[in-house]
Amino acid sequence: MHNTTPYRRVRSFVRRDSRMTEAQQQALKTLWPEFGLDIANGFINFATVFQRTASTLLEIGFGSGHSLLAAAMAQPEKNFIGIETHKPGVGTLLLNILANKIHNIRIYNTDAVEVLAPCIPSQSLHTIQLFFPDPWPKRRHHKRRLIQTEFVKLLLTQLKPNGELHLATDWQDYAIDMMKVLSNIPALTNLAGARNFSERSPGRPIITKFEQQAQRAGRQIYDLRFSLNP
Repeated sequence: MHNTTPYRRVRSFVRRDSRMTEAQQQALKTLWPEFGLDIANGFINFATVFQRTASTLLEIGFGSGHSLLAAAMAQPEKNFIGIETHKPGVGTLLLNILANKIHNIRIYNTDAVEVLAPCIPSQSLHTIQLFFPDPWPKRRHHKRRLIQTEFVKLLLTQLKPNGELHLATDWQDYAIDMMKVLSNIPALTNLAGARNFSERSPGRPIITKFEQQAQRAGRQIYDLRFSLNP
């Protein structure tokens, strides 16, 4: 089934144009044909892209990809798709894919909203995860927060029944807001019990540099894990 759900987007991220290293540039040039995905190709066939049939996980905004790489290495039986707008982060992940001889990751280098409905078949994903999205802390910017009801409902069209939506943030106000949004969607069930945050799960297998910075700053990490009702 193909998705036709429209989504009126408000940009939820700030583009970072930091310079790429020569190694990152070379990785993009040489490895992208094997591991890169293009929205111009439309809906993807997982069995063709990964050359096998397996449970597939999507991570939105993977940064430099260290957590995504660790998850793919720990669960070689699963397929992983990552979406990231920051080219140096994509280059870093490609370098690490090569260094660790990983074959179960594919990458989009664009805005997630441009990928979801046009490229991901409905009810095809086992898990969708989104860790540490921009919290847009100022109240006047809250409309830019990615986790809002309309966007979550778009995500749910891609999840299989009993599939999992896993979010994490180090910003308390955003965590409360996320909990409110997800708890008010009848199609979702909180795996930790109503209004409870979850314990850390294998979906976040390592503590990234970003998370270490948050912890040093005294910010608590909040995980939310919800399943889609069959």
